[in-house]
Amino acid sequence: MLPEEKRMELFEVYDVTKSYVQTANLCGVDPKTVRKAIAEREAGNDTNTRKTRDTSYAPFVEKITEWVERSSGKVRADVVHRKLLAMGYEGSERTTRRIVNLSKAKYNHNNHRVYKPWIPEPGMWLQYDFGDGPKIDGQATVLFCVWLAWSRFRVILALRDRTMTSVIGALDRTFRTLGGVTTYVLTDNEKTVSTAHVANVAIRNQTMASAANYYRFTLATCVPYDPESKGGSESTVKISKADIVPSETNLLEQYKSFDELTEACLVATDRFNSRIHSVTKRTPNELLEIEVKSLHSVPKEPYQGAFGTTRAVSWSSTVSYLGARYSVPHEYVGGKTWVRTSDNELIICVRDKDDTTKEIARHLLVEPGQTSIRDEHYPPRPSSPADRPPRASSASEAAFLAIGHGASRWLIEAGAVGARLIPMKMAEAVELVDTYGTVEVDEALSTAAMLHRLGVGDLLSILRSRSAPQLREGPEGSLQTGTSMWGGFGK
Repeated sequence: MLPEEKRMELFEVYDVTKSYVQTANLCGVDPKTVRKAIAEREAGNDTNTRKTRDTSYAPFVEKITEWVERSSGKVRADVVHRKLLAMGYEGSERTTRRIVNLSKAKYNHNNHRVYKPWIPEPGMWLQYDFGDGPKIDGQATVLFCVWLAWSRFRVILALRDRTMTSVIGALDRTFRTLGGVTTYVLTDNEKTVSTAHVANVAIRNQTMASAANYYRFTLATCVPYDPESKGGSESTVKISKADIVPSETNLLEQYKSFDELTEACLVATDRFNSRIHSVTKRTPNELLEIEVKSLHSVPKEPYQGAFGTTRAVSWSSTVSYLGARYSVPHEYVGGKTWVRTSDNELIICVRDKDDTTKEIARHLLVEPGQTSIRDEHYPPRPSSPADRPPRASSASEAAFLAIGHGASRWLIEAGAVGARLIPMKMAEAVELVDTYGTVEVDEALSTAAMLHRLGVGDLLSILRSRSAPQLREGPEGSLQTGTSMWGGFGK
């Protein structure tokens, strides 16, 4: 089939030359092509129309279209091909795939989703979603991802679970980080938000509804199983997991503690909000300074129902709950905490200096009258009254203890057995430092404590034995009588 321009050129040249051969030479085509084109023009036929032929798939096109529509454009081409073979189809699988792809493209074009541009207003919309965090000591964690629609400001928090109290606590921290509360909060239809749907109406969780009323925001949920209706928070989850969760692509090491994960979330949040956004051409930090003026204030106290009941921290750095005592970090002695239970655990939270609420301890529940203590909640100290390290109260004692660990060990052993003249022996050890050196005296004191040689002169005896010349090894330096005299025995 000749192109339209070539066909018109051929007719023009032929009308001048009236020769098939000369027209073919001038137009660069075969003389038979010229003869055929001229004959069709004289007969009044359309010379540029391709003749169609019967195809192997033509009788099955309607059935293929039916399957594509019935599957909403998701049916696989190999499945269609197997069904067509059972119906007598003789074409190849490649042809089937081509026809199925054409049918899917037509279906998607006729049924594609229409997006209307959403223009957010300052202070109106906040979205949040959850992402799977890394495992720490075998325990799963959760990433709480927030997106402020107008300023594109993001907040990423690390949570231990997705329970009601954790979610409300994360929202409280988010509002205090932003400096205000938005009018609407959009999220998924989780059990912490919607307990059921009746006639397409979401039935809210009473606790979450009470928290929304306390913070004065309207709770909104997207259409079930439609993540595209909250694309901002979905995108935040995606980039948060890429930057925080260790994987082969980011080469991050596993987190050793939950505090390390919390710090990583803070670093990621600062990084996301400090770089220029591709749409606004400004940083989210700059836009938040403008949007915060449209947010309404955060209540001074967190929603108490989210964190449980209040408990004071005693001077023993413990809180009491149902007759049992649980330790908290000693920095919070005399303060107020919130305690609640979840899955046989006691969770203790506290309000930090920046008005955010964070978890400070978790304990397995114990019976009334028992105590759950964690050593990391207390500063380093002796494990018991019997294990009390020496502490100097005078210049002479300080000089003795300055010799080293062996001096402390000797003093503990001497006190335990009730040795006499201890101050005099300590002064003797200090004088011997000038003669033998600190290291030698310290090792000698350690040896004396181990062998319980705590009498007068024992330390000097040990030092002299340690400094005495050593005999050379081997038969040349030995004082033992040889055995050569026994060489002829029995002969």
